Amino acid sequence: MALPTFTMRQLLKAGVHFGHVVRRWNPRMAPYIYGTRNGIHIIDLDQSVPLLYRAMKEVRSVVANGGRVLFVGTKRQASEKIAEEAARCGQHYVNHRWLGGMLTNWQTISRSIRRLKELEEQLAAEQTLLTKKETLQLTRERDKLERALGGIKDMGGLPDILFVIDTNREELAIKEAIKLNIPIIAILDSNSDPEGITYPISGNDDAIRAIGIYCDLISGAVIDGLQEERRVSGDDVGADVEAGEADEKAVAETPQKAVAEQAVATEAEKPKP
Repeated sequence: MALPTFTMRQLLKAGVHFGHVVRRWNPRMAPYIYGTRNGIHIIDLDQSVPLLYRAMKEVRSVVANGGRVLFVGTKRQASEKIAEEAARCGQHYVNHRWLGGMLTNWQTISRSIRRLKELEEQLAAEQTLLTKKETLQLTRERDKLERALGGIKDMGGLPDILFVIDTNREELAIKEAIKLNIPIIAILDSNSDPEGITYPISGNDDAIRAIGIYCDLISGAVIDGLQEERRVSGDDVGADVEAGEADEKAVAETPQKAVAEQAVATEAEKPKP
């Protein structure tokens, strides 16, 4: 049971050190900049590495104490990976448009989530009793709600920490979290504003490979936290679980808590390197 590991070489190969063109920078990021090359800011990975480890440790601590993690990344490069890694570790995500009030107006969002679940039940149970027109209307409503809220429908309350890709794009999510004093882990590119970010990680927030590394490591930290939580509670993380990764279809249809337990058990059975 340990945090996932990574190397400086992996970060370099993924392009984590590449910032934006110099003219697009945010001066508040100056402490995280190593220098420039061909008109592009180079991010100081000697700082990024310990910042990333610190964020991972915090995620593990939050989850080990029963907390929820919300993955946020709505840009095209991040959307798929955010959903994939959040689902892998049994956590929650927003990977399309952030709706105003998702945190600060949780009661209203909760009502929309209840409506989504009602539609899912109705379409599953009464398919044969509905007309084609009714089915189409309800399906469209469900799909719209699923796209917006599907990643948080099993969250059950406000998250205990946010993990954010691209603070400029997710400005509204950042503002809501700050207002509610919810800690924020965020990837900060050379054009980002570090103000209000509890656990900054300086790095490229546009490259798909870089985003994949961040999401994979945070997801691994969640799984490590879940293992710690179960160890403290006395559960046997490897009991009665078949080796190998869970079937994707089963994962997609399994409630969030069960997915988390499945992730922990799968990780526990992997051979040590």
